[in-house]
Amino acid sequence: MDTARVRQMWHLLEPLHALHYYAPEAFEEAAALGYATGERWPAYFAWRAAPLGAVGAERVASAFYSFAPAAVARYVPGAWDVAAPGDVLAARLRAVDRTYRGLFDVAEVEEAAGLARRAAEAADTAGRPLAAAHAELPWADEPHLVLWQAATLLREHRGDGHVAALLGAGLDPVEALVSFAAVGAAPEAVFASRGWSAGEWAAARERLAGRGLVDADGGATPAGRELRAGVERRTDELAARPWAVLGDEATARLADLLGGPWLAAIGSGLLPADNTLGIGKV
Repeated sequence: MDTARVRQMWHLLEPLHALHYYAPEAFEEAAALGYATGERWPAYFAWRAAPLGAVGAERVASAFYSFAPAAVARYVPGAWDVAAPGDVLAARLRAVDRTYRGLFDVAEVEEAAGLARRAAEAADTAGRPLAAAHAELPWADEPHLVLWQAATLLREHRGDGHVAALLGAGLDPVEALVSFAAVGAAPEAVFASRGWSAGEWAAARERLAGRGLVDADGGATPAGRELRAGVERRTDELAARPWAVLGDEATARLADLLGGPWLAAIGSGLLPADNTLGIGKV
């Protein structure tokens, strides 16, 4: 499978998944569960960690990787005092159902949902905690919810592989963010959401400078750019199996079918133009 196609599928599916973290319907469902909604983080950690069960902060920080442990501990395990993981999982499907119905004709995604599910079910989950947790969840009955579940499993599968690529490159969680900002994936301010202090950020930059990966201004050196490009290549390689199993023809067909929902997601105005994943930049 061409890794350019693998990355294209990520770019197409990520917005369909990420809508859930920004949609008004998700905030309403979170509030109904009892989560504070003045900011998105109380519900974010609950939504994303719920497939793992009522886990503690250390396991969530390990799986999410780029968040400062202290930031995670502000919300986990307290999230489970507000609502049990099973209730969170049911509420997030309700939120996705309402969000998708408001953005596009859900009757038109049946074929796309079937293809995306085939790819998701081919995802290898060994050593991938978030992908494995999502793979154990029952599939919804309605195609548009199947599409979201498949997009979510595939993005967590890719994310787990990305963590492996970062570890292989010798980048700890904060170094991963500093090096990504250094290549222009997003402004540094965007990464503040991950909760690292100014001192922790500066120390990570110093470590990267010591390896010759960033310059005095914090920009990536040629070696730093090559290291990050290698991380992204390796991430694509580790994310390729679902698409290889689905096959070139079916993957191309899915890419075509996702055009309408993707445009609806982007056109909703809900998703930030700059994001910590570098969508549209890498």
